[in-house]
Amino acid sequence: MNSPSTPTTDAVVLTERRDRVLVITLNRPGVRNAVNQALADAVDAALTDLEHDVELEVGILTGAGGHFCSGMDLKAFPDEGVPRVADRGLAGLTRARRSKPLIAAVEGAAVAGGFELVLACDLITAADTAFFALPEPARGLVASEGGAIRLPVRLPHHVAMEMLLTACTLSAADAARYGLVNQLSGQGKALDAALALADRILANSPQAVRVTRQVVEATRGLDDHTAFTVQDPLTTPVFATDSAAEGSRAFCEKRPATWTVRPGR
Repeated sequence: MNSPSTPTTDAVVLTERRDRVLVITLNRPGVRNAVNQALADAVDAALTDLEHDVELEVGILTGAGGHFCSGMDLKAFPDEGVPRVADRGLAGLTRARRSKPLIAAVEGAAVAGGFELVLACDLITAADTAFFALPEPARGLVASEGGAIRLPVRLPHHVAMEMLLTACTLSAADAARYGLVNQLSGQGKALDAALALADRILANSPQAVRVTRQVVEATRGLDDHTAFTVQDPLTTPVFATDSAAEGSRAFCEKRPATWTVRPGR
């Protein structure tokens, strides 16, 4: 892990622990953080650390140099192909199975595969100058790392189809208006907004957060009857935990809860 006081500025990905939060920064600013295989592997390694380190509970993905990510590095594409990692997709994220919340903090451009990385996150903060696009058809490509799958269920159908078929851009303000972005911030403040959002998550039971996210993933697209059948084995054990008892006591005693059990312990 890189220390905030001694950053490795030539690394393609920077990581910084902020208490129980891991900030992952794409660090190829000269090419708007375009994803080549080296960056993909480094993001995958950081996400693996987030997943397996029991002291970490929330991740934030952002970009250096005033932009989030311009997508796949087209100069590297002829030699490297799509920079996927194993079965986890672009940069080890777009097809990954995760258990901990991940927030995208977006400045500037989040386009093509960069936008697909954003769509793979659970929450999104964005500077009011940020913008999103899926221009793959203009390059003879398809948004195959989640863009064509996720966008039509995140935006009104015809808005999503316009983005997918015409390669038009969507401003952060419009993305927020449609509910795609959780919080808008001033330019340069998207990471601060993401850290504040992470603090709100950290105030809750880590186990409850983790299981809630698991339920959302496991029941997506199911009818209600099937969804409850899938959900109940996941949620029933939570009600018998120390965290559930502590949450109830804290509510009755009008005090903040003290969570002693973290996911993975």
